[in-house]
Amino acid sequence: MYSFLTFVQVKWEVPAKNVNMNNPIDENTGKGIGKSLYYKHCKSCHGKEGYDDGPKANEQEADLGGFSTEEFQSQTDGKLFYKPTFGRDDMPNHEKKMPDEEDRWLIVNHMRALAE
Repeated sequence: MYSFLTFVQVKWEVPAKNVNMNNPIDENTGKGIGKSLYYKHCKSCHGKEGYDDGPKANEQEADLGGFSTEEFQSQTDGKLFYKPTFGRDDMPNHEKKMPDEEDRWLIVNHMRALAE
């Protein structure tokens, strides 16, 4: 039996120390690498263009949120880095899958480019 709370999406709070982290990777650096890493680790749920239409998207309980939306793009780079690094609920922790922080920052840059 499901309770009402099962279907309520809780706002994802990011610790204050992470919110304003600065992306050390210039947005024009490693674009191909960021895209490749995104395709490897994110595309299956979030889709090729970040519309949350990947083959595994329907298996997720939470609303994945589209990357081109104003709500998504208004988040700080620190928030976008934190969430896949540590994960929550359906979002896996990528800290071990991608131990190099630079790779995760390159994905942040790719997610920003999906708004264009």
